[in-house]
Amino acid sequence: MLTPKLLEKYADVLIWGLETSRPSGYQPGDNVLVQFDLAGLKLAEALFAKLLARGINVIPRLGLTSRMELDFYSTASEAQLSFIAPGTRELFENLHGSVYILAPDSLTHLSGIDPKRIAQTAIARKPYRDILVRREEAGNFGWTLCVHPTDEYARCAGLTRKEFTEQVIKACHLRAADPVKEWKNIFDEAMEIKNWLNALPVESFHIESANVDLVVTPGLHRRFKGISGHNIPSFELFLSPDWRGTEGVYYADQPSYRNGNLVRGVRLVFRKGEVAEVSAEEGEEFVRKQVDMDGGSDKLGEFSLTDKRFSKIDKFMANTLFDENFGGEHGNCHVALGSSYSDTFDGDPSELTDARKAELGFNDSALHWDLVNTEKKRVTAKLRGGGSKLIYEDGQFAC
Repeated sequence: MLTPKLLEKYADVLIWGLETSRPSGYQPGDNVLVQFDLAGLKLAEALFAKLLARGINVIPRLGLTSRMELDFYSTASEAQLSFIAPGTRELFENLHGSVYILAPDSLTHLSGIDPKRIAQTAIARKPYRDILVRREEAGNFGWTLCVHPTDEYARCAGLTRKEFTEQVIKACHLRAADPVKEWKNIFDEAMEIKNWLNALPVESFHIESANVDLVVTPGLHRRFKGISGHNIPSFELFLSPDWRGTEGVYYADQPSYRNGNLVRGVRLVFRKGEVAEVSAEEGEEFVRKQVDMDGGSDKLGEFSLTDKRFSKIDKFMANTLFDENFGGEHGNCHVALGSSYSDTFDGDPSELTDARKAELGFNDSALHWDLVNTEKKRVTAKLRGGGSKLIYEDGQFAC
């Protein structure tokens, strides 16, 4: 279990993540939303006290239980599915930060719900999510999120509660005398790799493994981001590519839980930037409905690589935050269908209009779904002006 001492360290790391995610920092009087599931209450309490001590106005919010979520998506009318609580816009327009502590009591309770009903709610909430995106682009908002161990996570991951908790402790460096110092070191090391990647004149990336043969085009004015405090833990380096230049086959050998559904063996074929073929060993119909959610859900919003030298995660965790940062023997590559990250623009993201984003090939969608490949792979960069360069092999960057 996470002892009181470990919870205090975990809260310290979350504050590091929150502060790192917003380079301008936080001042007394700033407003931070702390969302948590019931099983994460003790961690939320530790975080609450530390934020208060910094003069932050903390807005605690308990997440829905699985029973409440199931009742909502099972019985809500069309109007209720799209309902937005009064005051939501005012709250979001005045938030400076948010922390989400994930500790669900069920991962499969929505398996019988039509994904279109869940998508309707996501689409209705997207304009409010966009408020936070714009605030972040302007440097006025930062965020982070984490996982608190639960029996349900352990069950779905095929681990004991002790094994699951140990992965959390290792990944977040909670046994270190000073976990925040460990994260600062990782941040500095990752910065060197990002600088190396961002200096390369890359025309496209070619990802090859036993089941992947994919070309991803970064596009103009892109930069790699990552290990920026937004997720705890986070070891990935990523960019949002020009979706129009995606060609070939991608395969996710790692399972994924989404909206109560378990999917395995997702295989996507891209042609001219769009998903042209979909198959899955389990959950294929659900995958198809996700791909068809809206006009951007069949296009790439993210391309990412994780270096195994950073990540201590070596087990499937039934949680995207951990699974997209899998280290293991071969590291991982993952792509996300759906929305892009505007902070991978190499200029000032606040200057990006919707028209400019579309011109540069940044994708827009209510979906953002990470699909992970942990196979042994190599990634080669085709360089502008000719030539190529190996950038990733055997689970680590080649710099």
